[in-house]
Amino acid sequence: MPPETPAPARPDDSGPLTVRSVLERVVAVLSAAGVPDPEVDAELLLGHVLGVSRGRVQALAVMGSSLEAADADQLRALTERRAAREPLQHITGRAAFRSLELAVGPGVFVPRPETEQVAQFAIDALRSVPAPAPVAVDLGTGSGAIAIALATEVPHARVFAVENSPEAYVWTRRNVDESGAGNLRPVFIDLADALPELDGTVDVVISNPPYVPDAAVPRDPEVRLYDPAAALYGGEDGLDVVRTISRVAQRLLHPGGTLVLEHGELQGAAIRELLTADGWRAAATHRDLTTRDRATTALR
Repeated sequence: MPPETPAPARPDDSGPLTVRSVLERVVAVLSAAGVPDPEVDAELLLGHVLGVSRGRVQALAVMGSSLEAADADQLRALTERRAAREPLQHITGRAAFRSLELAVGPGVFVPRPETEQVAQFAIDALRSVPAPAPVAVDLGTGSGAIAIALATEVPHARVFAVENSPEAYVWTRRNVDESGAGNLRPVFIDLADALPELDGTVDVVISNPPYVPDAAVPRDPEVRLYDPAAALYGGEDGLDVVRTISRVAQRLLHPGGTLVLEHGELQGAAIRELLTADGWRAAATHRDLTTRDRATTALR
């Protein structure tokens, strides 16, 4: 009978407790567990423990600063959680998005860096509207990341953050409240029934919907085990919610209004075909910084 694979070693704090030495031990544990970017995560975990930025952690390491035993103990516990592939953002309770820092945790999708570029399409479209108070709607807002970015970066706009999951809406409300954006309104309602009072008046609709096909279970345990299924899976071809959003956005947008959709790298052609069949104009797919298809825009 083959021996069991040994569990990743815990950080050994028997040596000198310096920031540098402890970081090295944490990186070793996270690397053994297969965590991507273990150096980054080690610095962010220690920054969370100390209540300082990642840059400050790097400076403390260069200066040879010591670390209190209690802080090392707390870091050890957090390292074990990360080595078990619990998302870093769930451990720290925060996620960065553009210029924002958002509260996240169980029940809500953790915003991804690639969505920051998708949000830019909506921000640019909103800024180009020749009106004193353009209107934007984020359908399926989750943590509120996109909606809050629009509201804070286009402060003369009116933005509506729509969510239909009770678990996710808790985080929507929390982040909207923390943002202090007076031009942003969270709305809890089924997406298909969203905001009939705005029909034909909206300038921009954006959505990062669930688009993973039901059979395409994500490889990364952080996604597979911790992101809510309702935020990941979109039916047999992954486009069930996209079809709903196409219909809702047609109802909300005025002629000439802009739709922005995030999607998987292999779905651009199918989404352009879907939108064109629904009567959208100028459907175009855009690549992210890794040259993968990431977003499709269209005009009402």
